[in-house]
Amino acid sequence: MTRSRKKTPVVAVTSAASDKRFKVIEHQRERAAVRHALEKGAEPPCPKAYGNPWKAPKDGKLYVGDRNVPIRK
Repeated sequence: MTRSRKKTPVVAVTSAASDKRFKVIEHQRERAAVRHALEKGAEPPCPKAYGNPWKAPKDGKLYVGDRNVPIRK
């Protein structure tokens, strides 16, 4: 049987229904940069340079539970 409430009452702060399009574009940019670096014989760029989560449409989480009730783990 499923729980009647979320175990951790945290939701995404969002202005979009999904991050999928953002992730697709960022991975395409990263793969293109790696291809260009390999063609030139240079060091590939840092993977953390692409897909910055703070630029994503969903960029955070919000606690929505009762602060007086401890969260069970």
